[in-house]
Amino acid sequence: MACFVGVVGSAQTVLPESVEVGDHAGSLGLLTVAVMDDGNAYIGPDHLAAVLKGAWSVKGDHGTLIVGKRVAEFTRGQRQAIVHGQAVTLDAATRLGGQGWLVSRDFLVKGLGRLAPGVSVVAATESRKPVARPVQGTVPLDELRYRSYPSFTRVVIETGERLAYAVVTSDDEVRVRLPGLSLGRARVEEIGDGLVREVRLEPVADVAVLRLVLEGAAGEVKHTVLQDPYRLVLDIYRPKEGTPGEAGRGALQPLRLIVLDAGHGGHDTGAIGPTGVQEKDVALDVTRRVARKVEAGLGVKVVLSRDSDVFVTLRDRTNFANKQRADLFVSIHANAHPRSVSEGVETYFLSSEASDNAARQVAAIENGVVQLEGPGARQRGGVLKSILWDLAQSEFQEESSFMAETVLDSMSRSLNLVNRGVKQAGFYVLGGAAMPAILIEIGFLTNRKEERKLATAEHREALARAIYAGLAEYKRRYDQRLRTAQTQPARSAPAR
Repeated sequence: MACFVGVVGSAQTVLPESVEVGDHAGSLGLLTVAVMDDGNAYIGPDHLAAVLKGAWSVKGDHGTLIVGKRVAEFTRGQRQAIVHGQAVTLDAATRLGGQGWLVSRDFLVKGLGRLAPGVSVVAATESRKPVARPVQGTVPLDELRYRSYPSFTRVVIETGERLAYAVVTSDDEVRVRLPGLSLGRARVEEIGDGLVREVRLEPVADVAVLRLVLEGAAGEVKHTVLQDPYRLVLDIYRPKEGTPGEAGRGALQPLRLIVLDAGHGGHDTGAIGPTGVQEKDVALDVTRRVARKVEAGLGVKVVLSRDSDVFVTLRDRTNFANKQRADLFVSIHANAHPRSVSEGVETYFLSSEASDNAARQVAAIENGVVQLEGPGARQRGGVLKSILWDLAQSEFQEESSFMAETVLDSMSRSLNLVNRGVKQAGFYVLGGAAMPAILIEIGFLTNRKEERKLATAEHREALARAIYAGLAEYKRRYDQRLRTAQTQPARSAPAR
């Protein structure tokens, strides 16, 4: 038995793909897949019902597929289906085609077995799938990037030149037509932050289209154009949540969760000392020790961005903290300098302007990890430009500075280490954090004396105690301000 999905004009084409479904007794029939103008592949639920000897019915925007005593329910314009009482999220929303309803092809993988136990796709031929042709616009794409924040997800198209665009929103996606963009290949970024499932930039009918596929209902969608370089910025907010500043700029909330970030990892060793001590190992050991002390002593939950020798991209570190809705982000590193006599500890917070040349050099070294992130990573020099596109840290800068000062004071005093000061620079790893964030340099591996100390468990434990003490003092003062704000809401918080 062969089943076909109809074709209507140029909006829909039939893929030369025959999908065969069957059970243990053999083949039940063939389904032909259609690709629509949105680039997604679909099957006809009425034809699937015929293959499965079931029934398909439609009432308004709701369609029902019954096989035996099991039911699959679909809603036009929605990606979610209910299959035998269980929600199934499909790649594309159910929609109407030229000859009836169309259901996303991945229903055959995600829902068919639950609707008709024992039935599955047994064969598929895809010998001549259509190839998306490059879009020859006049404006080249420089970069597609995103950041996940607690209240919104931001997606940026950077082109460097002015670009025309049109935004259309629906329940399951945000679609942006970019008629002037030159696109050589499709780009897909998996996000999966509970708001945006993925971002797809692809050619559709000779026009570049940016699709933000949603995981659920979104709130407000904002789009802004920024210059130098030209960027189209799209912000998709969670329902009933405002912008970062409107959510209570300066409002204090109890500290509940800290993300500790051990620098480097995996194939990124970080700095290496004269005798081979690696920064990634020192940072992870000290970070684990700090985590144990904070959880035991402060009653605050601690989550590590990495808890083993694995590589984590700079962007994913703060994305992770944002998804965790962390209250603080602390990144721990060991330093390096061409002059082997350089020594001491220092802390950093994010700023567009570096404190001095030394701070700028440290940031450049740490930001250089971007080059290790694979073929899709930025291969151009403007890393600082890329980390300041959202200014997410601007409202946390004062709090970050205070935390950096408190932690550094604890480390230098308790361990009698050279205090190199609190500094500021453009660290990419701090750029996307939607909470106060600092970077700690616990010593110079390029200094033989400090490398010997950093190699010992005793010194690492002492460093962990000092960092913990600094965080404890920060929390003590923070809680004091919180109590004052709660008892005297009309007054401003006292000076620190």
